[in-house]
Amino acid sequence: MAKSTAKIPAFSVVIPMKNEEGNVQLLLDGLEKACADHTFEILIVDDGSTDRTSDIVRENHARNPDIRLIRHEKSGGQSAAVHSGVKFARAPIICTLDGDGQNPPAEVPRLVAPLLAADVPENLALVAGQRVKRKDTLSKRWASKFANGLRSFILKDKTRDTGCGLKAFRREAFLDIPYFNNMHRYLPAMFNAYGWEVAHVDVSHAERHAGSSNYTNFNRAMVGIYDLIGVGWLIKRAKKVRPQEDSYQ
Repeated sequence: MAKSTAKIPAFSVVIPMKNEEGNVQLLLDGLEKACADHTFEILIVDDGSTDRTSDIVRENHARNPDIRLIRHEKSGGQSAAVHSGVKFARAPIICTLDGDGQNPPAEVPRLVAPLLAADVPENLALVAGQRVKRKDTLSKRWASKFANGLRSFILKDKTRDTGCGLKAFRREAFLDIPYFNNMHRYLPAMFNAYGWEVAHVDVSHAERHAGSSNYTNFNRAMVGIYDLIGVGWLIKRAKKVRPQEDSYQ
């Protein structure tokens, strides 16, 4: 990756992390290799880690200023971390991936490509990854399948795997959507509700390299019930039109 310049990068990669010291370097090295042909930046959002996650990011920033650290003094959750990273990002296109190493960095160019294309549809704002051949436990896969099925039935978002961390989107469109906790699991539904088109790309999945998950099937299920009710309410009341300024040329 080229050293930081005044030029705005083509895209920003936002990675939320909490106690992922064993995965930081793996992801940074993978991203620099996978995206070597692009001008981009990486924002690691440390969501209240108590290990060396931030220290490792600082060490990498010293050699490459396009690797940036954003910190939460206390944990605010994955959606809060993603939202903070997007706010600090410089590029108009954002790509997110999970900090546990299960989203292969090699998939990032495929996610951002539709939004960087010269003939990108004006209304396309989100490219959502959908995992195939998941490397999770059987119980986690079944819990995810049930949750995705229920969500799809209620919200009609036409997305098979909304929990996949690999997503690329327009920064401006994302920040125009109301922020709420766990919103990262409902981005396809929210983008659709606000009049944007959503595309889907099948992506690979890897086993966790180090550390342990910050979530359990039980806590996901408990918050999911309230989330579905809240998201359904937001969608019904979403602003359906986007303003356009008249051209005076």
